[in-house]
Amino acid sequence: MADAQLRLDETKGDALRGGDELQQLVAEHHELDARIHSLSSNSYLTDQQQYEEVQLKKRKLALKDRIEALMRGGRHAPAAAESSA
Repeated sequence: MADAQLRLDETKGDALRGGDELQQLVAEHHELDARIHSLSSNSYLTDQQQYEEVQLKKRKLALKDRIEALMRGGRHAPAAAESSA
């Protein structure tokens, strides 16, 4: 999972294009990753925790897509909130 993590320094050069939005999305991505890691470290997850884990992973993936779009310069990429269900 570590290789899939986004790092703030990797986006430094692209931050000029995305600005604050990019940094905010990367920070949220890291927060979600930490929560997912916390959940997955449990030996047993309740049904509610399993549901939360799935929702967090979906949100994290949507954020990653949005970050990638911003880094490519796609200003009209769909907002991450639209992608999560």
